[in-house]
Amino acid sequence: MPQGGGKGHPHAAQKVKLGELTMKLHFFTGFMLAVLLSVSGFAGDLADVKKAGVLKHLGIPYANFVSGAGDGMDVEMMKMFADYLGVKYEFVKTDWSTLFEDVSGQKVKVSGDTVEILGNTTVKGDLGANGITILPYRQKLVDFGTPTFPNQIWLIARADSAVKPVVPTGDLSKDIAAVKELIKGRSLLGKAKTCIDPSLYKLETVTDKIKFFEGGLNDVAPAMIEGEAELALLDVPDALVALQKWPGKIKILGPVSDKQYMGPIFAKSSPALREEFNKFFQIISHDGRYLSLVKKYFPYVYDYHPEFFKEMK
Repeated sequence: MPQGGGKGHPHAAQKVKLGELTMKLHFFTGFMLAVLLSVSGFAGDLADVKKAGVLKHLGIPYANFVSGAGDGMDVEMMKMFADYLGVKYEFVKTDWSTLFEDVSGQKVKVSGDTVEILGNTTVKGDLGANGITILPYRQKLVDFGTPTFPNQIWLIARADSAVKPVVPTGDLSKDIAAVKELIKGRSLLGKAKTCIDPSLYKLETVTDKIKFFEGGLNDVAPAMIEGEAELALLDVPDALVALQKWPGKIKILGPVSDKQYMGPIFAKSSPALREEFNKFFQIISHDGRYLSLVKKYFPYVYDYHPEFFKEMK
């Protein structure tokens, strides 16, 4: 009688069943890993974007970065980036309350500069871009690409307000101190968990009349114009848009922050995609395409931050 490997031998049957079980386990493990990568804190990197054949751009309608009508400076730039990668472009709308989680795949709780990771959540896009200010606490959540736009936080008032703009001294720290003096005893409108959150600039120590706007960032200026507060915080791009949309209705009183910068955000698990964007941005910032976008969407920014663009064509 044959020993060992015959087909009819019970041990051979057991080996076949074990082999089938092993293959099923490997398939199941691979499937579950793919699921976990798509819904957990592990966002795909450059190779995953190219394999999928699409770049998913997370954005929020804001200033002239994302219009909500299919265009905007960051929308056009990310379409260029998708072309550069050789993939299709897809816009995925999000909001400020979930933007960083949608990119990183990590649910977090932020308190000041302290970030607590609460668990994993669904990754909804490959990167985020809509005029996102680089702030210390945000750098704990995601990685920023090369800065693509200059920024600063300004104090604004209605044009008919008795509060007068500060006279620039040439010393930014003195100008900021003078602007904070204007805030004392007056109501101030800001928006929590954004770059115009008054707590980021310790303005709760200046006035006890802080109001947190519930609507979108694009609506802060008109809310102040309508009397929701005497003063409001706006960042540079939003203020430039507001001056155009409501001419003669608002005035800039002066800076509340040091100079800041904006840039696209990437999951910390996507270093190759981030690096590829940085290479792409270097190309378009020297061949004229980037400056064409700036002139199209923010033509007056050169008057306030010429130094940012001086080495570009």
